[in-house]
Amino acid sequence: MTSTSKTLATMPASAGRGSYRVAIIGAGTVKGKEVAQVIGDRNFPASDIKLLDEDEALGQLETAGDEVTFIQNVSPEQFERVDFTFFAADQSSTRKHWKAARNAGSTLIDLTGELADQTDATMRAPWVERQRGESPALQLQPGPAVIAHPAAIVLALLLLRLQRAGLSSRPVVTILEPASERGQKGMDELHEQTVNLLSFQPLPKKIFDIQIAFNVVSRYGEEAKPTLASVQERIIRDYKSISGEAPVPSVFLAQAPIFHGYAFAVHIEMQKTTGVEEVVQALTGEHIAVTSGSDEAPSNVNAAGHGDILVSVSAEANQPGNFWLWAAADNLRVAASNAVECAETMAASRPQGKIQ
Repeated sequence: MTSTSKTLATMPASAGRGSYRVAIIGAGTVKGKEVAQVIGDRNFPASDIKLLDEDEALGQLETAGDEVTFIQNVSPEQFERVDFTFFAADQSSTRKHWKAARNAGSTLIDLTGELADQTDATMRAPWVERQRGESPALQLQPGPAVIAHPAAIVLALLLLRLQRAGLSSRPVVTILEPASERGQKGMDELHEQTVNLLSFQPLPKKIFDIQIAFNVVSRYGEEAKPTLASVQERIIRDYKSISGEAPVPSVFLAQAPIFHGYAFAVHIEMQKTTGVEEVVQALTGEHIAVTSGSDEAPSNVNAAGHGDILVSVSAEANQPGNFWLWAAADNLRVAASNAVECAETMAASRPQGKIQ
């Protein structure tokens, strides 16, 4: 790399705004870009943001805070004096680099789920923690913070609020998975399949190993990794870890031919005296926006880029106390927002100006 590239790559994100040093592993991925965006949106006190990735993303120009910088290669030297390292690539990348970041003294925030089985790891979801009235314990040397799956965060927030309003049975949930959960390559494959189908060309199936364009499937092809079943297992595992006393729902996950944003159909049974208005009142609050009949219905399209979970409520005909929720949420924004807020809650154990 040239000296000019090195200078740009270490340029302060916002001079004088703070003194935390941040690294984003997977800065060229859709999730990594979202983390960088949220860091800027929330004015996280970062004086230096390193954008790190591998392979085809190297050398790309991306925005970090208020500056434009190059994406650099991941190496142990990059973690020196870094306060917070966000892992936003894939599980194999996290597996490859997390020990180097930890050994350099960095606080680890894992958006990939790879570090969930580490003995000192903590499953985190600040949105849900606030709903439960919890304050994370301060640790001088915290273990990895693993950000719960975005679908688990959405379900936990919805069901915790409904539980306080009189949720009386086990909810049943159908989740529609977007291609962006497989990263840019997943979205590219959906796009290419769509184009090739319309032009009668063979379909690329490297990511999903099955046709997903113009199709809804309950499982991928045999060569696809991770499997859709393993994703469903992770959602339930993470939900159980963060939801406290909320009931564990029955979950069915399907891959939809959509690029971005989750959609949820949630069937709930409340106390028979509960009406739509009471359900709406229970749900309304931080991070949840309930739409009325005159508003545009929630969809993965209008949820994209939105900081809230969009929800509509309808009563089930002839079944008093039974309701359907139709919800949509930006999967990348939910994950990135919780990750950056997690760093904010952990900042107290890393005073500004501390050099590792």
